[in-house]
Amino acid sequence: MPPQFIDFSVFYDKFSSMSENNKILVGKIVGAQGLHGEVRVQTYTQNPTDFQNLKIENQNLKFIRALPSSSVIIAKIDGINDRNAAESLRNTELFINRDDLPQLANDEYYATDLIGMRVGANTVVAVQNYGAGDILELSNGEMVSFAGAKVDLVNNKITF
Repeated sequence: MPPQFIDFSVFYDKFSSMSENNKILVGKIVGAQGLHGEVRVQTYTQNPTDFQNLKIENQNLKFIRALPSSSVIIAKIDGINDRNAAESLRNTELFINRDDLPQLANDEYYATDLIGMRVGANTVVAVQNYGAGDILELSNGEMVSFAGAKVDLVNNKITF
């Protein structure tokens, strides 16, 4: 079985700002939902329902439901009880502590662990997936398939 990673963010520009303090961006509030303070959250997790088991930093967020065929979930945050309050949270980024992520099986990696690894003379700057498989974006602008990759976490490199 080829190596796999669990995607907890596909947006590299977000990775660079969150690496400090051991936090990982897992979603962003994109708007209000209904009249009773629920919010729409754009998730950056592999599966939107992963939010059910995540401890979000600085927010007591309760997963309500995932929208079918979407990376958006509906959630409720303690103390937010009307649409205006929910709307005021638009663009709020949601983070988890790196230490709260579940342990992975062998040959599984978090995308955040691959960022910065060496591939030949280049480094991985982002991990993308446009539907046809996982792709490593390199510092020289090249994009290479993650299929068949061998990840060496000790030496911080990926080989094919």
